[in-house]
Amino acid sequence: MASSKFAYYILFLFLSSILFALQVSSTSRHVLNNHKGFKVSLKHVDSGGNFTKFERLQRAMARGKSRLQRLSLVANFATLSSKDVTNDVKSTIHAGNGEFLMQISIGSPSESYNAIMDTGSDLIWTQCKPCKECFDQSTPIFDPSKSSTFEKISCSNKLCEALPTSSCGDNNCEYMYTYGDYSSSEGFLASETFTFGKVSIPNVAFGCGNDNEGSGFSQGAGLVGLGRGPLSLVSQLHMSRFSYCLTSINEDAYSQSSTLLMGSMAHDDYNNIITTSLVKNPTQPSFYYLSLKGISVGDTQLAIKKSTFSPNKDGSGGMIIDSGTTITYLEESAFSLLKKEFSSQVNLPVDDSSSTGLDLCFKLPSNTNNIEVPKLIFHFEGADMDLPAENYMIADSRMGIACLAMGSSSGMSIFGNVQQQNMMVIHDLDKETLSFVPTQCDKL
Repeated sequence: MASSKFAYYILFLFLSSILFALQVSSTSRHVLNNHKGFKVSLKHVDSGGNFTKFERLQRAMARGKSRLQRLSLVANFATLSSKDVTNDVKSTIHAGNGEFLMQISIGSPSESYNAIMDTGSDLIWTQCKPCKECFDQSTPIFDPSKSSTFEKISCSNKLCEALPTSSCGDNNCEYMYTYGDYSSSEGFLASETFTFGKVSIPNVAFGCGNDNEGSGFSQGAGLVGLGRGPLSLVSQLHMSRFSYCLTSINEDAYSQSSTLLMGSMAHDDYNNIITTSLVKNPTQPSFYYLSLKGISVGDTQLAIKKSTFSPNKDGSGGMIIDSGTTITYLEESAFSLLKKEFSSQVNLPVDDSSSTGLDLCFKLPSNTNNIEVPKLIFHFEGADMDLPAENYMIADSRMGIACLAMGSSSGMSIFGNVQQQNMMVIHDLDKETLSFVPTQCDKL
């Protein structure tokens, strides 16, 4: 009889442990299922600084040119890889950097950090203690030993296999990301609870970087990748839709927060929406490529070859949309046509002495910012984007100039964030589409 009671007792403990495990598992899923969407405020890296409009633009352009070079290096190494150069070479270069910071919290208890939002990369990473080498950041460096939810990821994990470059040390998945300006982040892959606003999400994989070098990330404590690859925040959370709304470069709006919407909050039921297809480039699967068919200045459609903005067979070229590049860069032959036609339609003298760093500037009449400029329309596949004038012309009466906020690229073309300002930009990865909705972003 005693042995029978003992057996029942053991059975009771066993069933209780199973029930407890199911409850714990259900609770962790409950966190994810109840939070299918969330909103995060974004801050421009130069907001709060005492800069004029053109000073802000010049600072951002300097970062943007560095980013363009990095992105070009990424594409060039992809081209080399397609010609039987080892994948190790291809995987050592990443885009990095960016223009907008998002506040996130990591760990249990949580610690707040500003991280760079980057639609041009996948990996989420932050600096971690103990540091072999870490760059200065405005917040304390994350200390995994103080978090109860921190866990290292093993080498057999699929996310470890998704890293472009990884190694295995003590069964820990180690990564190294090198950027085009010789900045780098090196550490190990781990999982942790991340908090976005009021929403906490467990088991988010991220790079815990304890050897970080260079000046490329001084604006934030790391990156949040929103690319199309498996390591990105979008892919990990299985949120196939996200959107962002970036405020204007003008003085009044620049200090206001921009917005990132994830999951169900990134809806697309707008009346004035335009939608185009995303294009896949097998050599660069993380980037958001667009199908740009042509450009019109006023009533004149430029004589641009149809293949100009299409990715080449080796993966080079094409046009991507990017939140981290400031102005739009067009393939050089297309930009040359745009510059010539735009100049002919603006009834103002060209200012060749401008020190703005922009390719096309005009001399303003005295004491005015109001000038007539031709319409500028980007003809995407299935969507004609008629840009507001402030999204391509930057004027300053104090300097007496107005400039076209675009430039030339010898390779990849990039649709930059000045052209995206005051637009809700909706990425739908299930439908493989990108949509634009005119929006007053500082009012969200």
